[in-house]
Amino acid sequence: MTALFDLTGKTALVTGSARGLGFAYAEGLAAAGARIILNDIRDTLLAESVETLVSKGYDAQGVAFDVTDEHAIEAAFDKLDAEGINVDILINNAGIQYRKPMVELELENWQKVIDTNLTSTFLVSRAAAKRMIARNNGGKIINIGSLTSQAARPTVAPYTAAKGGVKMLTCSMAAEWAQFNIQTNAIGPGYIQTDMNTALIEDQQFDNWVKSSNPSQRWGRPEELIGTAVFLSSKASDYINGQIIYVDGGWLAVL
Repeated sequence: MTALFDLTGKTALVTGSARGLGFAYAEGLAAAGARIILNDIRDTLLAESVETLVSKGYDAQGVAFDVTDEHAIEAAFDKLDAEGINVDILINNAGIQYRKPMVELELENWQKVIDTNLTSTFLVSRAAAKRMIARNNGGKIINIGSLTSQAARPTVAPYTAAKGGVKMLTCSMAAEWAQFNIQTNAIGPGYIQTDMNTALIEDQQFDNWVKSSNPSQRWGRPEELIGTAVFLSSKASDYINGQIIYVDGGWLAVL
């Protein structure tokens, strides 16, 4: 049974993975046997994160590129091609948040959130998928959605629009690429304890709301997303396509 989840011999690229949930996904896939390519735009932090994985005995390297820059993405994949590195698994994790009421929201910040969370998912996936198709050996693409792929909250309109778009983009990728044995699915994390959420966790009112509105009555932990990521990266999910799995403690199940 464990062979179904074995990623030995596979190479996984995780965007925005020098820290936070991206690093958790990467480390989880590494533990399952995958070779890992970490990505970030911060060279020093990226190098430190690669060293952390290598020090644990994992096969890892870094590739720095801006996920919103089409030309930088293509250059990064061309470099991997030249090194004989084929991406078998892609996790589109890179993303940002920006909180502001819509009537005060600047177009520049709307566009930045859309580009970083949604357009980047299209751009990086396109680069990976066309190579997967050319190799004729299938592949796995995992997009990172959110609770806001399904439900809205005040002050996060661009993020909600982007993550709703990620959900439907995942369906579109499945519609076009399933015929090439590429499975494209998404993970929708709930409220997870990360550095990005520190301000919210320390906000007593928000912290109480998260715990009271969730049947599990707590925040999730980054390691609780790893099992879903490994599952969607593995042979165990070969006939699952175009789906989003919410890892939210039951938040979306209740009113």
